[in-house]
Amino acid sequence: MVRVKRGLMTRKRHKKLLKNTKGFRLLNSRVFSRAKNAWMKSGLNSYIGRKQKKRNFRKLWTVRINTAARLNGTTYSKFINDMYLKRVTLNRKVLSNLAISNPKVFENIIKFVK
Repeated sequence: MVRVKRGLMTRKRHKKLLKNTKGFRLLNSRVFSRAKNAWMKSGLNSYIGRKQKKRNFRKLWTVRINTAARLNGTTYSKFINDMYLKRVTLNRKVLSNLAISNPKVFENIIKFVK
């Protein structure tokens, strides 16, 4: 039977992972065992961050809509409820952009749903 030397693939795998951890602090970018743990944790944090980004943007849109609504004499919750009752289907992202870029249009929407 032929002897199989396995160092080539191991080295290739290690180099690939160390390339991915370039820029990490201390030994996390130089020692394979530490780098592997750091790389896995960074992947988990990236996953968590992608979920948090959606929450953070929705919070931002809510704050912007609330501020613009209060300038026009209503509150966020009353405004959203009135929109629901009138069956206006503009989402919070669009409303937030309107509140910032076109305050007159936003004011007309508030007047319409009241």
